[in-house]
Amino acid sequence: MRECTSVEPLAIGVPIVAAAGAGLAAWGAVAPSSQLFGPVLKRLPSESRRRIALTFDDGPNPAITPRLLALLERYNARSTFFIIGRYAAQCPDLVREIAARGHLLANHTHTHPNLFWLTRARIERELRQCEETVAAALATMKSSPAGEALQMREVAAGAASAIAMPWMRPPFGIRGPQLNGVAQARGIRGVVTWSHNCLDWKPQPAAQMIARLEQVRARDIVLMHDGDYRAQGGDRAHVLAALEHWLPRWRDAGLEFVTIAQ
Repeated sequence: MRECTSVEPLAIGVPIVAAAGAGLAAWGAVAPSSQLFGPVLKRLPSESRRRIALTFDDGPNPAITPRLLALLERYNARSTFFIIGRYAAQCPDLVREIAARGHLLANHTHTHPNLFWLTRARIERELRQCEETVAAALATMKSSPAGEALQMREVAAGAASAIAMPWMRPPFGIRGPQLNGVAQARGIRGVVTWSHNCLDWKPQPAAQMIARLEQVRARDIVLMHDGDYRAQGGDRAHVLAALEHWLPRWRDAGLEFVTIAQ
């Protein structure tokens, strides 16, 4: 007859707790609604009952951004562009055009890394380099009529800041426990995620994205891409086609297009 052997509760409990903790951390890092590692702006406030915020990541992209800006202008659709610093350095004229047309520039880091694994010092450098690159591009337009109009809009919207871009979105939407403190220390007003993901980061038939955008509702922060973090010239023709379809329909439905700062 075999003897019964007792199992130490800790031998079972510790792995379970560790697995649960890892799962919670993973959810907290990637879920757009997670506040585990600090507050995020996922959705427009309740008073924005007839507004949506269109946001574009990973630009500026000379293959698409100019056409996107012309399309948005046609429907008076103000949007938020989360800029990659190294692309801003390559296309300062596009950075200036985005701002001159009344859109909001926001920080998407300098090289688009996964921030979860980075030190506080490296995250600070990523945010600062992107900010400084955009600020340098904008500096040349401050004395122009477009630059003066930009400054007036910032003041009217309460968006004047010591830094060029007081809003940021972490690459891939991934953040860790170190991000919020770094962002606050840099004077960043908020970390932005999204309430509607268009899954548009690779080429696809426009019909797929048109169908996804049908789910957009008032107060949504909509995640789209005008660039590709891997290389310049990313194909985003499906984004343009889908917006050509939906912008007039959203407008006719009484929706207003705002930046996240508005």
